[in-house]
Amino acid sequence: MSIRHLDALFSPSSVAVIGASMRPASVGGTVWRNLNNGDFKGQLYAVNPKHVELDGVKTWASVAKLPAAPELAILCTPASTVVDLITELGARGTRAAIVLTAGLTAQQKQAMLDAARVHTLRILGPNCIGMLVPHLGLNASFAHTGALPGELAFVSQSGALVTAMLDWAGSRGIGFSHFVSLGERADVDFGDMLDFLGSDPKTRAILLYIESIE
Repeated sequence: MSIRHLDALFSPSSVAVIGASMRPASVGGTVWRNLNNGDFKGQLYAVNPKHVELDGVKTWASVAKLPAAPELAILCTPASTVVDLITELGARGTRAAIVLTAGLTAQQKQAMLDAARVHTLRILGPNCIGMLVPHLGLNASFAHTGALPGELAFVSQSGALVTAMLDWAGSRGIGFSHFVSLGERADVDFGDMLDFLGSDPKTRAILLYIESIE
């Protein structure tokens, strides 16, 4: 368990969406819209070699072309690309990544962790919905709706429950300090989250949905 670089995950100064897209139903399209249409004040980068711009924002062809290393990267790309992207991001100085990608094999997950460990890059996921930090206006997820700011942190192993909870809480005016989908917990896990949120001044209570503990 470690909270190292979790500040880069939950309070980044810059965010890059790798695989940002214009396709309405795509993961990359939803993540980009959630970020770009929110109140996040940091620098946003869209990375996709197929586009020149997205919603009026310049799009970069690759991680190597970015003008600066993003503090947080969100990967919305196929499983076969994840290891190389984590390697490249770590070498550039990125400190945290959210891997939304599903379908990584055990070998790919281990290679991803090995590549991240060299650069002490933290990973949320893979196979997760992402996370929201409402008081920063940060919606780094492909959730269909946002979350209100509040003092309750919600951390879930189930992506389906994340979606249901967002709907339930929104209809009742319940807000959150952090709203986190852990996915397969290859790196960041419940212990890390408890350590981090336990000392967070904006969090008064922590709600966990746990299906299994190793």
